[in-house]
Amino acid sequence: MTNQSTDRRLPRFCDYEGSDYRTAFWEGKRRKYEDRAERIALRKLLPPAGERLIDIGGGFGRLVDLYAGYKEIVLLDYSRSQLEDAQRRLGAGRITYVAANVYEMPFVEGSFDTAVTVRVLHHLSDVPSALRAIRYILRPGATFVMEYANKRHAKAILRYWLGRQKHNPFSYDPWEFVPLNFDFHPAYIERALHDAGFQLEHQLSVSHFRLGLLKRCVPASVLATADGWLQRPTARLKLTPSIFVRARALGHAAGPLVPFSFCCPRCRSQQLIQEANALLCRSCGRRWSTAGGIYDFKQPLD
Repeated sequence: MTNQSTDRRLPRFCDYEGSDYRTAFWEGKRRKYEDRAERIALRKLLPPAGERLIDIGGGFGRLVDLYAGYKEIVLLDYSRSQLEDAQRRLGAGRITYVAANVYEMPFVEGSFDTAVTVRVLHHLSDVPSALRAIRYILRPGATFVMEYANKRHAKAILRYWLGRQKHNPFSYDPWEFVPLNFDFHPAYIERALHDAGFQLEHQLSVSHFRLGLLKRCVPASVLATADGWLQRPTARLKLTPSIFVRARALGHAAGPLVPFSFCCPRCRSQQLIQEANALLCRSCGRRWSTAGGIYDFKQPLD
């Protein structure tokens, strides 16, 4: 994993290009509990069916099996290597693979009726800008399910009170505890959602038992089941390290979902022409790779 900055002064974000994220972080790394608990939360918040869903920062496609009720699925990540991993395991079919950054997504306004971001926000240096970009590609009334890392969780509060942590978990501003790894105060996230044009509907507290000793001694299935029982009752307290949110995109719905199409992320033109292994923007002349079945909007070819 590397830190990502661009010469066009985009906000900073993490780049997992070339990393072994699936095998190094998830598989065989005692994270079955977290995976199961997050799936329970998503099933509670995500509409079971819809027209077109985008998983932003979806990486190797860990959660794609939960989207079976959607007619079209877009898996977006900045890392092409993560998308290639997903493509090898999941195939094509209803899934479109797109390499792009969250601040400049190559979609026309109102393209999706559902969006999901899990384990993504904590790698973004400008969450308000990211949320505005997500709101732009959602139609009015669309569902947005989002997870964020909570700085005000019980363990952090206890450490602070005992003098073992200098950073104040009650402060409003995001806390960058290592480069491009942020924890957020719930009030900060709620305000950013409101300002971006979302109405908060439901919240869940997730990962109550994220402790090494518990995970070594208790089966993941037992911990995840117990976590599922607690997610709604403890949501108001927000004392867990992970918070899941369901929000609604504000605005008046204007007929059916727009047909799916790309736009140039630099000039926003929809005049893209398919060439051999590329999309040519007729407005600005930039060409974007489509090699290997992955639409790559990270950097133009020319």
